[in-house]
Amino acid sequence: MRELEAPGSVDYETTRWLLRPDSIAITRADLRGARGEAVSDDLSTPSTFVLLYREYLRYRWDVFELAFSQDHEDWTTAMTADERESFLGIAVSFHHGSRQLEIDLPVFMIGAAEEHRLHLAAQIETQARHTTFFGRFLCEAVGVQCTNAMELLDQTFPWVQETFIGPFGLLAHQAEELGRKPDDQLAQVRYGTTCFLWIEGVLAKSFLSVLMGFAAGRGLLPTFLVGARATYLDHSRQVRGGLLFLQDALRRDPAVVSEIHDTLHTILTVSGVSSRRSFHEPLGWSEDEMRLLVCSHLRRRCDVLGIALPADLENLLVPIQQKDVGG
Repeated sequence: MRELEAPGSVDYETTRWLLRPDSIAITRADLRGARGEAVSDDLSTPSTFVLLYREYLRYRWDVFELAFSQDHEDWTTAMTADERESFLGIAVSFHHGSRQLEIDLPVFMIGAAEEHRLHLAAQIETQARHTTFFGRFLCEAVGVQCTNAMELLDQTFPWVQETFIGPFGLLAHQAEELGRKPDDQLAQVRYGTTCFLWIEGVLAKSFLSVLMGFAAGRGLLPTFLVGARATYLDHSRQVRGGLLFLQDALRRDPAVVSEIHDTLHTILTVSGVSSRRSFHEPLGWSEDEMRLLVCSHLRRRCDVLGIALPADLENLLVPIQQKDVGG
């Protein structure tokens, strides 16, 4: 199958426009000390993690400043039942996923270098903010009735999409492994591949762009769009930090590429089988477009790492999300 340069959803260009003005990048203006002196051009991995932490402080946003009254009206009066069901499946998946990262990342942080811990501490706080954002959206816009955070998780779990369940189940297993041996580099690489490369670099970037494109294209859910856009930019920073960790591991020992490939093989195998179909056509995306979007993000992350996908992984990319159990 030929890979498209860009997915063809009608809302894709709208999403790209939303993100372009404030795309975050580390610039030379950031590379100055407290007295304005220039920092060496030789940016080491530790110094880059410090810059990412500074970036987190600069772009931090307050989830409790958001008000969802217009979103609630849009949800109840301006969206079809199919649009709500498709949108809800992704939003709930983000809520549960953010909460799991909030819990699991401290385990990965134990074996991290000191400067990396600054970035990871920021990421943990950011995941707590994302959990709160999606939780508030579900309660105040969608209208889920609950009395506490655990009740919200219990009530909404049936809506979590299987595209998310497999990778997060694998991540939980990898977090347990790291808990037993936090300094094991190979275990760190396996966790980093699932968390930073796939979950944040592929799933989050792909599916959040679908939600934003729908909301912006239809002129709906304005508060969700504000929070989702901030969340997307948070993910961009976190992906850069995660890929930086994997790049450093590859420089230290190029043989760890096999761990990355094996982890991706497991993820793609799990992602290629589902017991129920997730449909995104009501949000403007066909099944083929979703598959191409996911594949495009994966290839871009691998290009950043400087690694190629072997033939067995390429073969798994073609049928991803196509096979149905018992179908």
